Amino acid sequence: MKKTTYLFTLLAGFLIMFSSCLKDLDLVSTDGREITAADVFNDPAAYQQFLAKLYAGLAVSGQEGPAGNADISGIDEGFGQYLRGFWYHQVLSTDEAVIGWDDQTIKDFVYQSWTTTDVFIAAFYYRIFYQIAAANEYIRETTPAKLDERGVSGALRTEVEGYRAEARFLRALSYWHALDVFGNVPFVTEQDAVGAFLPPQIMKADLFSYIEGELLELIPLMAPPRSANYYGRADRASAWMLLAKLYLNAEVYIGQPRYTESLTYIKEIINAGYTLEPEFKHLFNADNYLSTNEIIFRVPYHGIQTRTYGGTTFIIKAGTGGGMTGLDYGIDGGWGGTRTTSAIVNLYNANDPRRLFFTEGQTLDIENLGDFTNGYATIKFNNLKRDGTPGTSLEFVDTDFPMFRLADVYLMYAEAVLRGGTGGDLGTAIGYINQLRQRAWGNSNGNVSEINLNFILDERARELFWEGHRRTDLIRFGKFAGNTGYVWAWKGNSKDGLEVNARYNLFPLPAADITANPNLTQNDGYVN
Repeated sequence: MKKTTYLFTLLAGFLIMFSSCLKDLDLVSTDGREITAADVFNDPAAYQQFLAKLYAGLAVSGQEGPAGNADISGIDEGFGQYLRGFWYHQVLSTDEAVIGWDDQTIKDFVYQSWTTTDVFIAAFYYRIFYQIAAANEYIRETTPAKLDERGVSGALRTEVEGYRAEARFLRALSYWHALDVFGNVPFVTEQDAVGAFLPPQIMKADLFSYIEGELLELIPLMAPPRSANYYGRADRASAWMLLAKLYLNAEVYIGQPRYTESLTYIKEIINAGYTLEPEFKHLFNADNYLSTNEIIFRVPYHGIQTRTYGGTTFIIKAGTGGGMTGLDYGIDGGWGGTRTTSAIVNLYNANDPRRLFFTEGQTLDIENLGDFTNGYATIKFNNLKRDGTPGTSLEFVDTDFPMFRLADVYLMYAEAVLRGGTGGDLGTAIGYINQLRQRAWGNSNGNVSEINLNFILDERARELFWEGHRRTDLIRFGKFAGNTGYVWAWKGNSKDGLEVNARYNLFPLPAADITANPNLTQNDGYVN
């Protein structure tokens, strides 16, 4: 499935229509005939093609690329792409990034001052549920009864059963994003009838249990870790990782510690044969498809075949501006938008090779949020191959997004041990941390002999900068919103930073959805 884009354009007609979430879609053939699921799945190739569309939904935003036939309406197609929306919520709302653009309410992420009518929040919410609806339909159409009805047997049936497990993983991943970002959300599975209806709201504890149960059930059905021909697809280690993350954040989601359970699946990953990529920078460049030993689950990109104004094209181009030359990073030019704050820069030792910032002509402090030269730019992600040549296109990048990787697993192990999880030990945890630091330094100069939770939070920032973990981390450590004792530049719409209301630990459900669906209740503290 490497570098797949729009292999299957018939999907939209089969989605459950969340009448309060998704636009109505009708599907007809070129001769005016209505197309049904039965028509599509009469072609055995459709099972793989439909699955490809589910994966592509994380990477691209519609049926043409980079724009022109969007999956969801009401927002610019680039802004409405899944990974870009995820990045806004997980990175731009934290000390990791600021943005200088004036597009609608984009700076409200930086200020932590968003409202229930924010178009960017709504776009990510709808994108999540588009993915869930698509996965539901695939799961609904691949039941044993449906396969029997179509006479699917032998090798194809075995393949489809594996595909179905992958679709269930992708649905669990999106429901985890919904849980983490929005809390209590609409809930629909393949068990619900197709058609327009108002979905019920599921509470966080129940959604946690649902995701947990799904992952535990599907793990044995998935391919073993690091299976051949699974590039860009989810295998058993991907599900272990999602389950470990669910348990690591259980105190936030359900008020109960589950660190021992997190360690159980962390160790499964560690024992599965993954190893650290020898060169840290190779994890974030145009041929990071070679980093198969460390990256557990990725969102693949290709400058010709998966063209989007979101994804890593957005991450790289939005972070390029000022005195930076686009060709130095394998692109035709930058968009001059995102930088980082001094709070992040100051976490790095000056000799830490992970300190990948562009500083020439840039100020460390951010006096003027709209001026790209205020704040250090980051050069962590780029569109250059290991030999220094650019990717297949200067306009759209080849760089895959590493959603889950082994370095994160090592950091999770250390945190779970420090938080009292059983089944691990502190000496092993320190050893894992020193493997990361030795990889960065190239020697033992950065090694540590003791660690604590504050160190782990800072080390996660240094290792996983701009990879979409920071908001969840800050919330887990009590430092995101509310009386945290921690502020950074432009938090609270203040140059020096201010505390904000604790309601911002969750994003609001879109006001339009609350209005349309009487089953939904808004998150605490928000007014429609």
